[in-house]
Amino acid sequence: MLKLTKKADYGLMAMKHLAEHADRGASSAKEIAEAYGIPQEALAKILQRLAKAGLLKSQHGASGGYFLARDAHRISAFEVIRAIDGPLFITSCVTVRGECDQSDRCNIREPLRHVSQRIEEVLRRITISAMKEEPQETEAKEEVLVKIHYAKSL
Repeated sequence: MLKLTKKADYGLMAMKHLAEHADRGASSAKEIAEAYGIPQEALAKILQRLAKAGLLKSQHGASGGYFLARDAHRISAFEVIRAIDGPLFITSCVTVRGECDQSDRCNIREPLRHVSQRIEEVLRRITISAMKEEPQETEAKEEVLVKIHYAKSL
């Protein structure tokens, strides 16, 4: 089963929080951690990574904290996950180097590479602003995208 890391979950939760509360200005790591029951130290490190990746900006001082570096509709779930966890690979053979002990005999390498590409494409289409929408709206949009992609492949 494909699964996001806890760090990626926390990062996406924080990005959604910041998008939903953008009108209030910056939010501190403590505020976000308390709102979602996330360990504050872990979240602080995640927010620092997101800032280093250019997805967040930090503000120092009494009303300091973090805010989105770009509009929420211009930040993808893929960017957030990659900033926190690095490149996404569903198997050890589908890596940057693309080599493993079974490379010469492997009969699933190419199909798994395609699966990995499709997952990346979906994550690139999901924006932080889309995560703010009601679940039914997001699901309906994804269903349309899948149908369009399927129709194009026929």
